[in-house]
Amino acid sequence: MTGAIKKVLVVEDEDDIREVLCSALEFVCEFTVEPCASGFQAIEKAATFGPDLMLLDVMMPGMDGPQTLSKLRQIPGLEATPVIFVTAKAMPAEIAHFKSLGALGVIVKPFDPMAICDQIIALAAAAGG
Repeated sequence: MTGAIKKVLVVEDEDDIREVLCSALEFVCEFTVEPCASGFQAIEKAATFGPDLMLLDVMMPGMDGPQTLSKLRQIPGLEATPVIFVTAKAMPAEIAHFKSLGALGVIVKPFDPMAICDQIIALAAAAGG
């Protein structure tokens, strides 16, 4: 799966975190990134961008990460696109809940921008990709 990841949809409402995350994905991982500041923006951009992977913040105003994922899954072509949640809420029960929604796993905030590629690869590999 990791070889197939070229385009990543990043949904994060906090500007600073979104900027660091996108920079790391573009310059360290060499992915093409589509940044979104909200779940609503992600729904608008996702179909035309056609991501290979979606990174979703969990806690966002208006529409949280799980709600956003539910809406993204309704877009033709994105029904099975891998997703990883990015959150500070990383208790075992919460991680299990996110996985039950279909996520590969969770990247915990604060994250190390230089290690995020390895985290994505590990999660994809653990999922059988």
